[in-house]
Amino acid sequence: MKRKMKIEDFGRPARQLVTLEPSDLLPLPPPYDEPRPLKQLSEEQRERYEASLDGFVGIGITKPASAKEEEEFVRKFLSGLKKLLSKENNWTFLQPLVHSLDYCVKCQLCNDSCPAYVASGKQEIYRPTFRPEILRRIINKYLKKESGILRKLTASDIDLNFTLLARLAELAYRCSLCRRCAQVCPLGIDNALISREIRKLFSQEMGIAVRELHEQGTVQQLKVGSSTGITPKALANIIAFMEDDIEEKMGRRIEIPVDKEGADMLLLHNAGEFLAWPENPEAFAILLDAAGISWTLSSEIAGYDAVNYGIWYDDVQAARVAIHHAEAARRLKVKKICVGECGHSHKAMLVIADRILTGDLNIPRESALPLLADLVCNGKIKLDPKRNDFPVTLHDPCNMVRLMGIVEPQRKIVRAICPQFREMEPHGVENYCCGGGSGFAIMQSMNFPDWRNNVSARMKMKQILEAFGDVPDPAQKKYVCAPCSNCKGLLRDLIEYHGAWEKSGIFYGGLVELIVNAMTDLKKPFIEWEWH
Repeated sequence: MKRKMKIEDFGRPARQLVTLEPSDLLPLPPPYDEPRPLKQLSEEQRERYEASLDGFVGIGITKPASAKEEEEFVRKFLSGLKKLLSKENNWTFLQPLVHSLDYCVKCQLCNDSCPAYVASGKQEIYRPTFRPEILRRIINKYLKKESGILRKLTASDIDLNFTLLARLAELAYRCSLCRRCAQVCPLGIDNALISREIRKLFSQEMGIAVRELHEQGTVQQLKVGSSTGITPKALANIIAFMEDDIEEKMGRRIEIPVDKEGADMLLLHNAGEFLAWPENPEAFAILLDAAGISWTLSSEIAGYDAVNYGIWYDDVQAARVAIHHAEAARRLKVKKICVGECGHSHKAMLVIADRILTGDLNIPRESALPLLADLVCNGKIKLDPKRNDFPVTLHDPCNMVRLMGIVEPQRKIVRAICPQFREMEPHGVENYCCGGGSGFAIMQSMNFPDWRNNVSARMKMKQILEAFGDVPDPAQKKYVCAPCSNCKGLLRDLIEYHGAWEKSGIFYGGLVELIVNAMTDLKKPFIEWEWH
């Protein structure tokens, strides 16, 4: 029997605190029940990077070369922690952070709500309250200067060193920030927020962040226009291609408006759609044209990419990107901003931006999902549900559904146009994260994708397989509807990793594609299964 990991062990020397065994993981239904080996780091990688948490690397913190470097690492952390707990430096999230740190009663009711904790075989370090308890002990000992006698009586002592902090940084990236734990907490404790604030501390104070979120994410977006690397010139070429593709599918040309002043709305797409799933923005263009809605895209730097990775790790970067989005809308004199199928962009632009945008930048902002539901359910588009007569299940993106309560619009749509719709269980606000939230879907460092595909996304894979359990034949094509670009990125990798297309005929895509696929004006199906 494995010894239970204790918080007191967290800063002690060890080659690896936890080793994940394939046999410990949450079982999947056949033919996916055969345990698969997890990718191990090379000795060279172990020598260079701090990987003693669980043998996986998401950030890639290099080991210090001297005791002086270690001391400076600890000093910077404590400096950042003080700022994290001050109103002047953390006016955005101080109140919920302090509430979550001060009022947790450690009842552990949240444990079984966490998909990573359950899927890992209930590894102690992935327990939702584990990270916060480490931070709480550091605060009590090093900032509040709690007496040693009290810490001994309450068994809450902790020793601060480089190893503990490097492991804590990695551990903050074992939480997908889905906030399922906060939903079940009777006191409203938000352990996901604490994980996010730990990430923020390391980024803003210590310059440590995941490369895909920072250098290749917000920094690249603010510099060239998109986290994908798409420049305004490249965007123009992509739009020209999309217009040609629409003409081929529709038999007529539809112009995609760009920089149209005075339009009713600026539509923001996750730029990943332009590169990986152009059928999604194409479908939006077809629908909005058919409905006669006045809309536009922007060619402004960062104005055409709804991505805002800053909400996952850094307030400063989040604010910079949000302001760029609002400025693009203000210059075009649109009446409102409409966010397309991207979950984290909903959170960034429709929720968090309320703390950032003021004055003439506080432009009305809304989700595209209620608009789509209005078009479908009020007969504004001619649709034939028989065109979608294949098994469909619906994934609920955390930031749209659990955070914002957008539950019914997408369901009204799929009920109306998908005769073989079936729900995942659980669903709605109780649904599980895709496993790619908070940046996981784009994090490709070393062996991190193996952790993601086997742990954080395992519950979602189980949900999908169970939803289609009555139609196992791969010849019967099945559709996982995920109205979120980030979730689609995860599903793409997850389906490929498990071979779910070959074994079960499972495909994925967005919501708007299903709507257009049902349009009676199209001569041939809009959804193309053949590219597999």
